[in-house]
Amino acid sequence: MKYGMTAELEDYRRQVRDFVERKAPPIAPKAGVRSAENADELALLKTWTRDLFAAGHYGGSWPAEYGGDGPGYRLERDVILGEEIARRRAPAPVQGAANLVAHALIDFGTDAQKSAYLPGIRSGELIFCQLFSEPGAGSDLASLRTKAIRQDDGGFRISGQKVWTTNGQWADYGYLLARTCPEAPKHKGISAFIIDMRSPGVDVRPLREMTGTADFNEVFLDDVLVSADALIGTVDDGWRIANSSLGHERAGVASNAVRLQRNIEALYELAGTVRRGDRFALDDDAVRDRLGELAASVDALSALVYASLTRASRGEQRPHDAPMTKLMFSELGVEIAAFALELCGEAGVVTGGACAVDNGRWQDEFLYARAYTIAGGSSEIMRNIIAERGLGLPR
Repeated sequence: MKYGMTAELEDYRRQVRDFVERKAPPIAPKAGVRSAENADELALLKTWTRDLFAAGHYGGSWPAEYGGDGPGYRLERDVILGEEIARRRAPAPVQGAANLVAHALIDFGTDAQKSAYLPGIRSGELIFCQLFSEPGAGSDLASLRTKAIRQDDGGFRISGQKVWTTNGQWADYGYLLARTCPEAPKHKGISAFIIDMRSPGVDVRPLREMTGTADFNEVFLDDVLVSADALIGTVDDGWRIANSSLGHERAGVASNAVRLQRNIEALYELAGTVRRGDRFALDDDAVRDRLGELAASVDALSALVYASLTRASRGEQRPHDAPMTKLMFSELGVEIAAFALELCGEAGVVTGGACAVDNGRWQDEFLYARAYTIAGGSSEIMRNIIAERGLGLPR
């Protein structure tokens, strides 16, 4: 039994594991958080998301009147779902950004906004993307320069550029941050909006990545007009709204640890099938030492994650908890994938066909692992936060 998991929760885990085994869509596993490659995959992901909501496994943190668990909500259930999806190497629900905007609407939105969007999110029909990051405002999001200018009719005219937008090419709506008061300090003067991705002036351009897929997009906003009811909360309160909704992502860090544990298991299998000279790689002392070192590091990450989640459940989370787990996960992911390619030898450069080791899994893992050292805050930014807020070092 995992630390912090009761017998009741482990019984719930068995239910979720069975559900994931039966309902996960037949999409080939890929590293990281990936978009649908075509309309057929998108339809499968929307059905998968709908089924997770309908079974009560997803969206439990929502209030009961909107389909959630209400006062009975337990963070551990979200942790279990994320872990079991990662264990099965099943795709994440397509509504990652929608879950963010759902909490923004639940906490700050109007009744009309909740009625307009929350049912569609739960049914899997409405796809949202997250329009936060910009070319010059990624880890330092408060430096964003996209502008929203108030119009005479109470609406806004929005212009700017966003980037690293997952599912942008499929999204119906975007959860957008824009600057409404240029004179305010950079963490002030930002507002949050819902924007129709089919509005005139919205140009979505998929970004082809090293992996060969287009999971991210850049989005250009050229004088896009939105009505007053597109504003979430009040003007200039977007930074608080965004941070509040991002706070609901805590459970995802546990799935990252399980993802690496699965990679360690696959790494052992790989070492038992590829050869170094006249013997299998697993028979090499140096290889076993490295495997043990990586496995121990992943176990340490798992312990760190559960300690952080325990503090969060008690309302005792520290500002450097999430940066520590994020930094360790992203850097370990690169190390594991790099060692796998080293074990593959010359075959490590083959990405497809009969000669590709594990159907090209490790090449995909290696190329995508680099993205995690940037996404959600770069490793450099994470180290700064740990140093300043955790260790109390000077800026």
